[in-house]
Amino acid sequence: MATSKVPEAKLPAADVSPTLRVAATILRTTFIFTLVALSVRVSLPQSETIWSAYETPADLLRLCLGIALCVWFVSLLFHGPSDAHGYRTWLYLGLVAVPFALICLFAVW
Repeated sequence: MATSKVPEAKLPAADVSPTLRVAATILRTTFIFTLVALSVRVSLPQSETIWSAYETPADLLRLCLGIALCVWFVSLLFHGPSDAHGYRTWLYLGLVAVPFALICLFAVW
């Protein structure tokens, strides 16, 4: 009986320069935190306090969706890119998306 070994189908790990890794991680983290702050601001109830969200169903629904969205964004912080291409994508995307997200945050606040 002959045994055949099947080679593993893995892509070779590409080396990521430390500068690229740090820059992309900072931009990605800044973008996600800005989205969390924007989501918190938008999902706050229209009433005076957060405890009055139960008075209107629309405020309660907005608050629940905002909490779910913030939990999802925070979970994204722990799942970073896995290769050099992912870090390059976040570097290029972050250079455009972070200023736009900050402008939106200041406009909404």
